[in-house]
Amino acid sequence: MIPTLRIDAFVPASVPITTPITKFGGQPVWLSEPQWPVNDAWDEPMRFICQIELGAVLGDAGRGKLAYVFVTHAEHGDETFFDPDIVFPDEGANAVIVQPGGVYSGSTLPMATGPSLYHIEDGSDAEYTVRLQPDKDPNFRPQRDHGRQPPDDHDHYWEQISGDKVGGTPAFFQGDDWPDGGPWKLTLQLNPNFQPFYLNLGAAPTAFAFVSPDAKQGRLLVQDS
Repeated sequence: MIPTLRIDAFVPASVPITTPITKFGGQPVWLSEPQWPVNDAWDEPMRFICQIELGAVLGDAGRGKLAYVFVTHAEHGDETFFDPDIVFPDEGANAVIVQPGGVYSGSTLPMATGPSLYHIEDGSDAEYTVRLQPDKDPNFRPQRDHGRQPPDDHDHYWEQISGDKVGGTPAFFQGDDWPDGGPWKLTLQLNPNFQPFYLNLGAAPTAFAFVSPDAKQGRLLVQDS
């Protein structure tokens, strides 16, 4: 079994969050010098999505470290822009930055603040903490093994690993889509639709953020049905 923290609720922040806790939106709380990732194809900074405390994901290797997740994303009111490369972990359209001591090969700017999550209704800034519930996921099962399991057993496995969470077992639904260069630990699994903030990653997507077990680097991928 693999420890996980299920996201029970997103809680609006009453004031800007300036401590290194897990949160969505607002501005990153940098633990080292700012490293704001840039999409070189568009020559624009990416949009900050969240920061995740890595102690709960990696144990001792992650204590005192954060993973910052960014994607290329439209401004509020722009209904036409969408970069399809955001689904791929190595196309320069998304980023996971780990601090302190992480390695990121893409372009960055030394800016502390930049584009972040917003509300679809009026474009106002969105910032949320999360209410987390400790739980355990079953160990990962390759999809080739699914057909060998009784249907009821597979359904139970899927119910256990589905949903928004920090850590645990990824609920891949389009092949065993681990990024290259592993091994990797799931850091965040998020269905961005129907959240209190706006995050357009596709029609019916799930975002998967990963970090390496040594807390040196991360990757983000999106599966969309």
